[in-house]
Amino acid sequence: MNLDKWKSQIARGTLEYCILLMLRQKTCYGYEILQELSKYPMLASTESTVYPLLRRLLKENYLEAFWKDSAEGLPPRKYYSLTPLGEEYVMRMSEEWENLLNAIVCLKGEKNER
Repeated sequence: MNLDKWKSQIARGTLEYCILLMLRQKTCYGYEILQELSKYPMLASTESTVYPLLRRLLKENYLEAFWKDSAEGLPPRKYYSLTPLGEEYVMRMSEEWENLLNAIVCLKGEKNER
């Protein structure tokens, strides 16, 4: 496996977590999520990846959505936010993320300071 494929697998595996972390901080609309992800090359995603993920998270009741009017002449935007279940889910994901990071630090032979 080459490095680009490995990086792609990491990004796919963590995209859901990253989106939930974003929505934990503030309510966002879909394109805003895409723009934020594009700031981090390893996380940059396409609409065909992010929107199905948002739909699945809505269906699983981790997110809720509402429409809000945007600037004059532009169509309304669909905003996403975490539900209480989503808050609990991202908190559990954060715990597991810390466990993963600690394991990696140990495997690298570095001092565990987490």
